[in-house]
This record gives sequence, C-alpha cells and structure tokens, in this order.
Amino acid sequence: CKSFYYMHREHLENAIKRFIPEASVPLIASWIQEHNVHLHISEKRNTKLGDYRAPYKGSTHRISINHDLNPFDFLITLVHEFAHLSTWIKHRHQVSPHGNEWKNEYKQLIQPFMQLPIFPEDVKVALRKHFVNPSASCSDIHLQRVLNQYNKKKDEAITTVERIPMGAYFKL
Repeated sequence: CKSFYYMHREHLENAIKRFIPEASVPLIASWIQEHNVHLHISEKRNTKLGDYRAPYKGSTHRISINHDLNPFDFLITLVHEFAHLSTWIKHRHQVSPHGNEWKNEYKQLIQPFMQLPIFPEDVKVALRKHFVNPSASCSDIHLQRVLNQYNKKKDEAITTVERIPMGAYFKL
C-alpha cells in the first residue's frame, strides 16, 4: 500500500483524492501538513479500520487507514484518527483514548465536513445520531450499515445476525 508524508501540497492532494470525497481534500491535506503526519494506507485489517500512533523517539505522528474503505467511511475514520492526534497534542497520555476529551475533539473536527457537500443525506442522518455519543464508527452498527451501502464490492461472505433465518445454524 502507500504512505503519504513530506509531499508538496499539490502532490499530496492528488494522492489522497482517490480515497476521500473531493470536497474534503483541501482540509485533510492541510491537517496532514500542519501536523507533519505520516499517513499510511494499509492492507485490510479485520480488527480495525484505522490507527493513530503518537510521535516516538523523533518519529512523526502516524495514521494508518485501511485501503478498502469507501470514501465516506475512509474520511470518517481519518477524522476519528485526527481526533486522537488532536487529543494527544492537548493531553498527551493523560486521558482515555475514547474519553470525553477525544469525543469533543471528534465532534469539533467533523463539523467542517458536515457543512460541505460531501455526505449523502442518509449518511448525514446517521452521523448526527452517531455524534450524540461518538465512538469508533465500526462499533456504531447503524452508521456502519449506512456506510456499507456505499461499498463498491458487496462482500457476500458477510452476513449480519438479523439476516440469518430463524432456526438456521451458523458458525462464529
């Protein structure tokens, strides 16, 4: 997969625009440059959609996002990780990773994107509900179901519990 850091602004915007909605590119590129973020587009991980790593021994902030997310899911996950970065800058390791400080940062950082013509109405509605008490988007089943509708590849192997017929056997 790819990593983006130390790039000229125009090259950075061109590199990231295939992953996120076009209207979000300038703001995301400015955040990457402002905070000197090493953005890594990773292989699919089953346990997480993204990850933030604070600077350590001279390294920069690192954010990784799974490559297979649709543009809306990718952007929401990226903002989630930037909320971790922002929380770390303000509080270092003194607060809970998904505590109130992080929730407030996440709500604040998503606001500019909610004002732009980025999200379809069903995603906006799900996001508004999500931000009453935000967490990882993948743990918000309603938001994740809405976002999954915008996936290019529909993975037939994934079946939700409510779609399994009554009395059927399944293996978990």
